[in-house]
Amino acid sequence: MASKPLILAFDTSAAHCAALLLCGNTVLAARHENMAKGQVERLFPLLEELLTEAGQNWPDLSAVGVCTGPGNFTGVRIGVASARGLALSLKIPAVGVSMLEALAFGTSGPSLSILDARRERFFVQAFDDGLISGKPDICTADALPLNGRQINAIAPLPFADSPHIPARPVEAIARLTAQRFTSTTDRPAPLYLRAPNAALPTEQPPALLP
Repeated sequence: MASKPLILAFDTSAAHCAALLLCGNTVLAARHENMAKGQVERLFPLLEELLTEAGQNWPDLSAVGVCTGPGNFTGVRIGVASARGLALSLKIPAVGVSMLEALAFGTSGPSLSILDARRERFFVQAFDDGLISGKPDICTADALPLNGRQINAIAPLPFADSPHIPARPVEAIARLTAQRFTSTTDRPAPLYLRAPNAALPTEQPPALLP
């Protein structure tokens, strides 16, 4: 068992599979693999490789951290279910961190985390010194409450002159997990800000015979 807390964090909320191993304040290993699909098959082999690279084993972990979204519905479910399963099997805490919060980690003053939600919409949440100061929401570009706030974004957006771009959001997830795992009892839950794309059937169900 590591003398300092050993945190395994991962993110499958978008078209990638990202993971990072943090011991105390030191990043032991990190991976980021772009993929449009296949996260469910790749995640655990990637985590195994990460642990092996750092000379650690599953029982050494103090906690797991996972990105809870917003993002791809299937990817978010994969990550959250995996974190819950690991926590249950290893008897360690699992901490959920939203990507919006990860983007705001380490910022100072009022800021706004923004993610592309596609269809000309954006996921958005307000922060102050990295702490939540507003609820997550989804809106159009012209409805964003910018008001001179610093912009936190994964990639530069058309309306952001100097966005804050963290090198590795998964590292922020790991560091926030390290701060919280000893005091949290909540299980990670997906952050969904809009309905799934899947259409409901329009046909009436068959009548049940008495």
